[in-house]
Amino acid sequence: MTSLFSLFGKPWIWSWLAAFVVWFLTIMVTFGASTLGLSQAAFTFAAFSVIVGIGQMFVITLGPGNIDLSVPATMTLAGTVALKLMNVENGMILSGLLVAIVIGLVIGLGNYVLIKALRIPPIIATLSVSFIVQSAAIWTNRGLRIKPPSMLAEFTTSTTLGVPNVAIVALVISLIAWFLLEKTVYGRWISAIGQSMPAARMAGIPVDGTRFVTYLFCAVLASIAGYLLACFSGGAALNMGSEYLLTSIAVVVIGGTAVAGGDSNVPGIWGASLFMFLVVSMLNTYGLGAGIRLIMTGLIIISVIMLAGGRRVGMR
Repeated sequence: MTSLFSLFGKPWIWSWLAAFVVWFLTIMVTFGASTLGLSQAAFTFAAFSVIVGIGQMFVITLGPGNIDLSVPATMTLAGTVALKLMNVENGMILSGLLVAIVIGLVIGLGNYVLIKALRIPPIIATLSVSFIVQSAAIWTNRGLRIKPPSMLAEFTTSTTLGVPNVAIVALVISLIAWFLLEKTVYGRWISAIGQSMPAARMAGIPVDGTRFVTYLFCAVLASIAGYLLACFSGGAALNMGSEYLLTSIAVVVIGGTAVAGGDSNVPGIWGASLFMFLVVSMLNTYGLGAGIRLIMTGLIIISVIMLAGGRRVGMR
């Protein structure tokens, strides 16, 4: 019984419970006929939210005011340039990935230069960079929709032992993120900075270097997500990253990461990402209109956040 109460004291458990409840309500409508298909679709689409959500989580963990609004534009530019470089050739897959990562590094560098050198608040700096990056994506795309290499398209849309390949990639990234947060000095540094930046400086923690690496990491994950999403979708579109602006933030909050910083939560990102997809699927299954779906989605998300927040306060 004590272990059960301890489990419910974990901030990530509520996003997983919410995802399970929504999944169960959805399959009840079809009497279980869509169980496998819905589960695979949930893990497939949640994988992209997990990748960008982890990057956003690292940034938010740095403390109040830290957020990256350039995520959607980074995804779009990385996916567009990578596909143009690969030009449907399987032999260029690795080169395309490396270019996408380099684009993420450049954008992350640009974000932090504005934040540090010009002392612009992160929300303004990253938003400004997003406009520049999106303009570059528009210029690069020019209305074309280049297809991905056949091997990469097949990989991103296929499964291994019933598990979507993109979900496996997201799981590997999640394990790396968990290791960085829990087992390395870097993870302790970003938590300390999020709890109190002045105290972290007094303790000798390289605050500026840690923040710089974190913004780079977030941008690189966004570029990888854009690379995979463009291949999964059959081509890069100028609006393909737009929905991930709010999603990358929502999965962090719903997943139990402290918005005030200093406390991150990798398992919660998965639960929240699955929940976000399943809510939309459930409302579609019940045949609700677009306007009602948006209202209901917002109300459900608020309810989960309030429930999880209230439970965490009660457990203290």
